[in-house]
Amino acid sequence: MYELIRLTDRDYYIDCPAKLGLVRVDDTGAVLIDGGSDKDAAKKALRVLTERGWTLLAVFNTHSHADHIGGNRLLQDRTGCPIYAPGLDCAYANNPILEPVGLWGGLPFGELRHKFIMAQESRVSPLTDDVLPAGMSIIPLPGHSFNMVGFMTADRTAYIADSVCSAETLEKYGITFLWDPAATVDTLERLRSLSADRFVPAHAPVTEDIAPLADLNIRAIRAAEDKLLTVCRTPQTFEAVLRQVFDAYGLTMTAQQYVLVGSTVRSYLSSLHDRGLMTFSFTNNEMRWQTAEEQ
Repeated sequence: MYELIRLTDRDYYIDCPAKLGLVRVDDTGAVLIDGGSDKDAAKKALRVLTERGWTLLAVFNTHSHADHIGGNRLLQDRTGCPIYAPGLDCAYANNPILEPVGLWGGLPFGELRHKFIMAQESRVSPLTDDVLPAGMSIIPLPGHSFNMVGFMTADRTAYIADSVCSAETLEKYGITFLWDPAATVDTLERLRSLSADRFVPAHAPVTEDIAPLADLNIRAIRAAEDKLLTVCRTPQTFEAVLRQVFDAYGLTMTAQQYVLVGSTVRSYLSSLHDRGLMTFSFTNNEMRWQTAEEQ
């Protein structure tokens, strides 16, 4: 774990639960793609750099989830490096309390304010093309998060963050966290035709052909949509929908799973509603969801 894996003379990744991309800019300088899950991950990343005599020049966050920005604070405190993140994810990275607030929809209770959901604060600037090293470009990857991005390098390595889940994760959980199902599918479709020599997902094996895994992820999203349309053939409250989703996928309810899966289910319901496939009504002061075709 935390072994440095060489892809090309300039492109590497640090092997860990959420892979950290590492791109050498010159003989002594390198940039990281994401900051690691926490301070311990950041320390190990710094050790990799120090052992090779490389200076950390910048960190480019793909998005603002805690397992990708949790090490930002330590990296910045130890090196003074600038950190960049895209769009709304930049605001979340600067104000990590927004993550549990957004998931819960109000003041988050104590069990939601931990490092797996809420990272430490760091000083993060907006990601723009002009801050990137020569030959490196931004790949828009919205869907899993608000403005998630990946990066293409001069050596044609595509670091694609959380745009795909591994086959093992899909098999184990069935439904995985995302912000916008329709945008996620659009991103996956674009990835299928993206020209690169290799793809480095954060939570799946490196591959030269991302299309099969992208297709598998699309099928999982379509299956989740179909499941919700089936569940809501009769009017259902959100809590009833969520219980049936947990039961269908064999999940166990905890505070963390409640907000992560619950947020995802709400996103699916919103997406289906905006596409004319789901509607809602209010009965006895309860909001109830129902497939539109059953109205």
